[in-house]
Amino acid sequence: MNIMFLGTGAGIPAKARNVSSIALQLLEERNAVWLFDCGEATQHQILHTSIKPRKIEKIFITHMHGDHIYGLPGLISSRSFQGGETPLTIYGPKGIKEFVKISLSVSHTHLTYEIKFVEIENGLIFEDQSFQVIAEKLEHGIDSYGYRVIEKDLPGPLLVEKLKNHGIPPGPIYQKIKKGGDIQLPNGSAINGDDFIGPKQKGRVVTILGDTRYTEKSIKLAEESDLLIHEATFSKEDQQLAYDYFHSTTMDAATIASKSNVKKLILTHISSRYQTTEQHDLLLQEAKDTFPLTFIATDFMQIEIPKNS
Repeated sequence: MNIMFLGTGAGIPAKARNVSSIALQLLEERNAVWLFDCGEATQHQILHTSIKPRKIEKIFITHMHGDHIYGLPGLISSRSFQGGETPLTIYGPKGIKEFVKISLSVSHTHLTYEIKFVEIENGLIFEDQSFQVIAEKLEHGIDSYGYRVIEKDLPGPLLVEKLKNHGIPPGPIYQKIKKGGDIQLPNGSAINGDDFIGPKQKGRVVTILGDTRYTEKSIKLAEESDLLIHEATFSKEDQQLAYDYFHSTTMDAATIASKSNVKKLILTHISSRYQTTEQHDLLLQEAKDTFPLTFIATDFMQIEIPKNS
């Protein structure tokens, strides 16, 4: 599980930061990539990475402002040209289906794959055997959502030494034992496979928030996350400006991280008014004063999310 930031700026593209897009790479878990927002030129950013558009399985849109959706038509079209054949599911607020359908229709774009649309509301929006995704409406000028991605607990490891001590050497029988339950051994005896499997491994949780003012809803959504990605459009000195424009400051994001007891905070959606190294250092320190394990995202930065021990 790996996060790559494809765009970390706010509002309009800047020389150092493209507009919003985040790739959650689940190559080991499901051989797929999930995209969160798709601002203008996202597909150009992807060209500088190892991400393959045909691997993009789901796109989650936080809200319908242009800096989060203008890259969708181009990426969708290129995915078709580049051999994409598997279905793509797009999640987002009401209006996302109309935006994509009209863009493709008026440009006479014909796709080689099916697009499924899920116009979301609060609550569970996706679940399979391995993952859940929960959406929660935040506080912005228009409907804006945060997403909590939950990896379900992983099976415990096979206790190989315990098996050997029990007189069961390595072999195909280990695969049967790993499934648990009653197992008939080659010598005719029986064991319970569950006795030879370690405790379940707690799944990882990643919370990615859309544009928002400070809101208690973010605390609940992000609770105990391994990683929280929170917008920090403004410095704490610009608190009133942030409130007026329905955005957050570095202090807001750090407070959410602290109250939700997350392991790590990444700040993104940084205003282009902060472009120098000194300004970035100041933004970072403002947040770290409240939540020390804070980092500021830059375009193409990657964060590995290790499995829980």
